[in-house]
Amino acid sequence: MKAVVQRVSEASVTIEGIRVAAIQKGLLVLIGLEESDSREDQDWLTSKIVNLRIFDDENHVMNLSLKDIDGEMIIVSQFTLQASTKKGNRPSYLKAAKPEIAIPLYESFIQQMESELGKKVQTGKFGADMKVALLNDGPVTIVIDTKNTE
Repeated sequence: MKAVVQRVSEASVTIEGIRVAAIQKGLLVLIGLEESDSREDQDWLTSKIVNLRIFDDENHVMNLSLKDIDGEMIIVSQFTLQASTKKGNRPSYLKAAKPEIAIPLYESFIQQMESELGKKVQTGKFGADMKVALLNDGPVTIVIDTKNTE
């Protein structure tokens, strides 16, 4: 699993002209799933994201997590995070999980994130052509890959 975690002042997802998700202060999480991802990857990644201390405390030091600030979250599936650019100029997506594997993983990831946060998270729609808007706060953008946990 790969994730791009962005600290945002606001973010939204629009599909076919309809806004399907919108948040204020919190995290926009883009998630890319691959065939070999497991429940262990999911457990590790949800815990890491929920507890990532990237929000400012009273001394303007990044010392607080999303849970600490009671922030909001949008999760968006993005298979292009699994792109391989080693050969040529056209990315290969061979490592990206096929929908029959990716959809259950994506839905399980969302459910676990909601459980960890103790509240509902907003989402895009798997496989849809989405327009994602955000106001990156900082900017703070963290890339996390469960295959590189050491």
